[in-house]
Amino acid sequence: MRSAFFLILILMSCTKRQNFIIVQNKGSDTLVNLAQAWAEEYKKVKPGVAIAVSGGGSGTGIAALINGTVDIANSSRAMKPEEKEEALKNNGMTVSEFIVGMDALAVFVHPSNPLEGLTLEEAACIYGEGGKCVLWSDVRGTVVPGCQGNKIIRISRQSNSGTYQYFREAILGKKKDLKLGSMDLNGSREAIDLIEKTPCAIGYSGMGYLSKHVKAFCIQKTASEPCIFPTLQTAMDKTYPISRELYMYTLGKPSADVMDYMNWTQSDVASKITIKAGYVPAPKR
Repeated sequence: MRSAFFLILILMSCTKRQNFIIVQNKGSDTLVNLAQAWAEEYKKVKPGVAIAVSGGGSGTGIAALINGTVDIANSSRAMKPEEKEEALKNNGMTVSEFIVGMDALAVFVHPSNPLEGLTLEEAACIYGEGGKCVLWSDVRGTVVPGCQGNKIIRISRQSNSGTYQYFREAILGKKKDLKLGSMDLNGSREAIDLIEKTPCAIGYSGMGYLSKHVKAFCIQKTASEPCIFPTLQTAMDKTYPISRELYMYTLGKPSADVMDYMNWTQSDVASKITIKAGYVPAPKR
């Protein structure tokens, strides 16, 4: 009798495991904190569905989707046509695109930096290939307290980062590149932590990483136009010059469980989490 009882328990346990769904979600470091917060909340909505979130960059998530090893790829940039073609070739399915939020890509410096903002041309002078802004004094004669030699230390991201790709195109266009010699970090958190400790530094990341420990510049399209700070409102109305959409991608039509989750990301509860994370909820699909 006891053996039969334990057998029933084992069978019940196996049934529960079989009914438990794990959705693999990988990619953008800009989105990773928001995606993790969504996943935690979604446990309350669908206890039988776990959203397993990991970062690594937009390019990493897209590559995993192309290889068929994840259900959802997070990306802070739109997939490239060649990436979509590769996904179709490898899997026989087109990709489905979901805009899940809006972001203002902030340019950060140490709080001691006396500058309040930059034009896109000045940002290109600092970061762009051939740009001649090497010292802070090359930008409006700025002198940064505590910055040895007044030399600009450029913090950037690895090339598989969607934030890297978007920043490069936003300030330089698609045909130019960022100049060599920057400190290329793996994630947004590492970039912000370094800028906080480095008076000479400048870097960029999603506005979800705004904090009192770093200073965000306002940005001007040209010297004659208003200098706009990255906020929820300026990201939503796109008056901030470096605003962007945030994406999730799936292969083909999502499964019912994945689609339920994608729809839930636009719910009132999920939208509040989006705003708390420092982003703008996406327009309703």
